Amino acid sequence: MGERGRGGCCPPMDLMRSEPMQLVQIIIPVESANLSISYLGDIGLIQFKDLNVEKSPFQRTYATQIKRCGEMARKLRFFRDQMSKTGLSSQERSMTQPGLSLDDLEVKLGDLEAELVEINANSEKLQRSYNELVEYRLVLQKAGEFFHSAMSSAEAHQTEYSSNQSGEESLETPLLSEQGVTVDSTKQVKLGFITGLVPREKSMAFERILFRATRGNVFLKQAAVDETVIDPVSGEKVEKNVFAVFFSGERAKNKILKICEAFGANRYSFNEDLGKQAQMITETSGRLSELKTTIDAGLVHRGNLLQIIGEQFEQWNFLVRKEKSIYHTLNMLSIDVTKKCLVAEGWSPVFASKQIQDALHRATHDSNSQVDAIFQVLQTREMPPTYFRTNKFTTAYQEIVDAYGVAKYQEANPGVFTIVTFPFLFAVMFGDWGHGICLLLATLFLIFRERKLSSQKLGDIMEMTFGGRYVILLMALFSIYTGLIYNEFFSVPFELFARSAYVCRDPACRDSTTVGLIKERDTYPFGVDPAWHGTRSELPFLNSLKMKMSILLGVSQMNLGIILSYFNARFFKSTLNTWFQFIPQMIFLNSLFGYLSVLIIIKWCTGSQADLYHVMIYMFLSPTDELGENQLFPGQKTVQLVLLLLALVSVPWMLFPKPFLLKREHNRHHGESYAPLPGTDESLQSEANHNSHGHEEFEFSEVFVHQLIHTIEFVLGAVSNTASYLRLWALSLAHSELSSVFYEKVLLLAWGYNNVIILIVGLIVFIFATVGVLLVMETLSAFLHALRLHWVEFQNKFYEGDGYKFYPFSFASLDYEEE
Repeated sequence: MGERGRGGCCPPMDLMRSEPMQLVQIIIPVESANLSISYLGDIGLIQFKDLNVEKSPFQRTYATQIKRCGEMARKLRFFRDQMSKTGLSSQERSMTQPGLSLDDLEVKLGDLEAELVEINANSEKLQRSYNELVEYRLVLQKAGEFFHSAMSSAEAHQTEYSSNQSGEESLETPLLSEQGVTVDSTKQVKLGFITGLVPREKSMAFERILFRATRGNVFLKQAAVDETVIDPVSGEKVEKNVFAVFFSGERAKNKILKICEAFGANRYSFNEDLGKQAQMITETSGRLSELKTTIDAGLVHRGNLLQIIGEQFEQWNFLVRKEKSIYHTLNMLSIDVTKKCLVAEGWSPVFASKQIQDALHRATHDSNSQVDAIFQVLQTREMPPTYFRTNKFTTAYQEIVDAYGVAKYQEANPGVFTIVTFPFLFAVMFGDWGHGICLLLATLFLIFRERKLSSQKLGDIMEMTFGGRYVILLMALFSIYTGLIYNEFFSVPFELFARSAYVCRDPACRDSTTVGLIKERDTYPFGVDPAWHGTRSELPFLNSLKMKMSILLGVSQMNLGIILSYFNARFFKSTLNTWFQFIPQMIFLNSLFGYLSVLIIIKWCTGSQADLYHVMIYMFLSPTDELGENQLFPGQKTVQLVLLLLALVSVPWMLFPKPFLLKREHNRHHGESYAPLPGTDESLQSEANHNSHGHEEFEFSEVFVHQLIHTIEFVLGAVSNTASYLRLWALSLAHSELSSVFYEKVLLLAWGYNNVIILIVGLIVFIFATVGVLLVMETLSAFLHALRLHWVEFQNKFYEGDGYKFYPFSFASLDYEEE
């Protein structure tokens, strides 16, 4: 189960093997079924099997109730969307309404939805009317200026040509005079006009289309509106122009109306009488004020209603999802012929039997049922699910293992060892106690605020980081430790525990190298002596240390994997795997790479100058030659000959005996249908079961080829996996070099200019480079490489990971499921 599921702090051995599981059958009276499933969901310790696989969702007994819960969930999603639009958030589920049934909640949600829909409809209608009035007022103001300008021009024109003008003349004439056209009073026509607003971005195209459609027989006036207006149709803020189109004839009018509709131009009626225009502006302003007051009152009422909904939203949402999950589970149960009982089957841990029975008894009592539920354990050969009890610390490590594959039932769990080995291998690559402290501070922030952050919606990356906070905590602590071993603080060595044991032999020497150093004091007590961080080309000591340490760690972890394969074989009583897999694998690996690890340790202890590359290469090419100066201990040549012989013998040992023994066992039980007895090999069991049920012959060639592939894979993998552990050395070297580059080429370079501004800029660049590259990218890189070492180099020695996870029916997981 996950961190947010049940399970407290468990002893470490709870992680080594999965919990013993049992297949149970529960016969529940119909009248107490709902309450029984509810109580079982509270304890979350049973995974129900679907006994109605052949039925579609619509054919199941409780399909109507699920549909009803789905409709209630839709209403709750509607409420959540409405709260999100207004910036409100639902409160935490701290208290529940006593006695609130699903029927009462359904009625309440229906009433609230109807009220909210009505409020929204009225608000949208009022808001649209308000936006239309705002646009209408702008038309009255801007178009009124057109007509006022035209009136002034007309009056001046009438004064100038008073002898030729009649007092009855139309006011449209001066507008046409702006185009330089003089119209005879006997030939004047009455012009019509259309006013409105058009989006500013479409105004040029609007004018062009009008001109082309009417062949220039219109007159268009436009004026830009200073502020953006809310379009009544779309509800979006748009920059618009007020326009007035003057035309002659009904045909032109129809064309103009269609063009306005195509360009989304809102049209408004307009009175050319200047006196009525002022009156309309005054009336419109008054109506706007009244509408604004009404809209504000509606928004206050809507906000109060949403506030009331928000206070109980989480309680209602949890109740609906809980009831829906109960009915989904009830649909997985079969009904007996009398339709008075429901039969359930499912997996549960052995330790949970009493808790399940207590929950069933309590449900019987609370539902006033006359018949108690029946709980019984079924015998089965079916593979049970895998269940590890974890807590918030161990969950993330178990998830790392499960991402590769869920452990087979009762298989040895790599998660126990991953808790230590994963952060340690990461730290070997990331070793710098300055960077480790930065990583530790960031992790402590997540841990101290975990209660608050666990209840919030985090992004994908942040959610992943938060979930692995305890993994990162150990990664940071181990990085500080390995950083102290390497004596690197942002790539700078410090004399933390004592002064360096070495001094310069020559006063003129600049770099601390083996050429210019002599030992004057006691050996540096902890970690690498700061004097050994000298010129890398002359002193690759730390480099060599990391490389050889990588080999030691790799061989140790691979040996651990093989040892775990032995315990798996013993646990599953697989004798063949013990004798013909575990033993030859241990011999082969340690005859070569185990021996190399011993030579590394001897060389460190004795200070020998022997070339280990030469020793290992000529151990194969010329095993009988004398070692000379490369000899590290007496009798080394004899030991190497024995180890080489053992390595060669272990290969056919792995390959040949097991297929022939499987064939012999098959021939012994040929034609029999039997249940394998304890103590037989699991591979033989699977073959025998397959033969007895499937009536297929034992294919010796297939078994032999499978064993051949397995042997070749191990032999080649032992070499490639050992080499793969050198990534520990490579990434540690890359991390150290990058740290050194940022320190020397950015920070020290900026310091050397003796300028405050350059120093500040250099410090900022150094901080961003350190955080972005070393604390983010390098952390991710080392994490992924540590992940690969565990999944491939470690787990492939013993871990099959072909099981399936235990997913109990639990209400605790409802809080974190997505809709």
